[in-house]
Amino acid sequence: MFSRLLVRESVRLVLQELIEAEATAVIGAARYERTPDRVTERNGVRPRELMTKAGTVELAVPKLRQGSFFPSVLEPRRRIDQALYAVVMEAWVNGVSTRNVDNLVVALGGTGISKSEVSRICAGLDEEVGRFRTRRLDQIAYPYVFLDATYLHVRGGGLVTSKAVVVATGVTGDGRREILGLDVGDSEDEVFWRKFLTHLKSRGLAGVRLVISDQHAGLVAAIGRSFQGAAHQRCRVHFARNLLAMVPKNQMDMVAALFRTIFAQPDAATVAACWEQVRDQLAARLPKIGPYMDDAKTEVLAFAGFPRAHWRKIWSTNPLERLNKEIKRRARVVGIFPNEASVIRLVGMILTDTNDEWTIDERRYLSEGSMALLTTTSDNQTVAAITGSDL
Repeated sequence: MFSRLLVRESVRLVLQELIEAEATAVIGAARYERTPDRVTERNGVRPRELMTKAGTVELAVPKLRQGSFFPSVLEPRRRIDQALYAVVMEAWVNGVSTRNVDNLVVALGGTGISKSEVSRICAGLDEEVGRFRTRRLDQIAYPYVFLDATYLHVRGGGLVTSKAVVVATGVTGDGRREILGLDVGDSEDEVFWRKFLTHLKSRGLAGVRLVISDQHAGLVAAIGRSFQGAAHQRCRVHFARNLLAMVPKNQMDMVAALFRTIFAQPDAATVAACWEQVRDQLAARLPKIGPYMDDAKTEVLAFAGFPRAHWRKIWSTNPLERLNKEIKRRARVVGIFPNEASVIRLVGMILTDTNDEWTIDERRYLSEGSMALLTTTSDNQTVAAITGSDL
């Protein structure tokens, strides 16, 4: 409670300082100051409440003896002023339905809001999300790209269907994370994924060395077409789940522990050797595991062809899975989306906010020093290079 009051008071002080500074510029003199540039004088103040994310703050707006003054920070609007406008947008970003937005506005002192007004407000959100989804990506290389999908329920044509929401994130050449793209489609087939990846490339996505994803057939095929010559890292977590599904329940713990030893090795050579040892041990008990591990080895161990300092951050899609959980959490409030545009709007704002947080975060996903090691990585190392022939 004390923390919230402190934040509210800090907001009030900052806003009041902005108001005073703007008033000084209009008057030509600060409070109690005499200057030849003065054009009028202060004549008391009038109180003004402003609704902020920290709560309602009370501000004092200077009155003038001649003329009028209204600070730009309190830009006048109709009944739904700028602050209330932001609340409505925030409600939509958090998945509140139109009816509940109306109730929220009433609770905040308004007289309700029509669906057309909500639509108008959301058009502003759509414009912001659109700029985010189409921004250029050619200012820097993205050596690592993560791809994954989650599913949300969307109404269309009188039916409720499960739609794929695909998200791409990347690690820049200086070690920072960015959200690269977002789209919604009927399924994760190759055509949809290729369209998505082609759009990323048309925006300037380049310098991709490794693509991290699960082994969905449509996705893997699209990666092969779109990023020929790049390496593909099959998410080790997804692979482990599939592997354990082939194992009797009473042996799962043993197999999981044995499998983890592969990723505890210090270098690429011992990782590969350990894989073969684990493969032989498991195949001796469960013969069907042998061919399964043989087929997956190159892609599951693709991370080993990159700097050791990066391994934990690139051998699975876990970072993107966490982002998908946040999308699911926010979307749960909505339940069933009215259309694909509403999915893009909500998820787009979530991703925009997340990207902003990543941008200002002092911590990098991977250090600059370790990213420099990528330039010394040999092009001849054995990695899961995907070409059209792999399809």
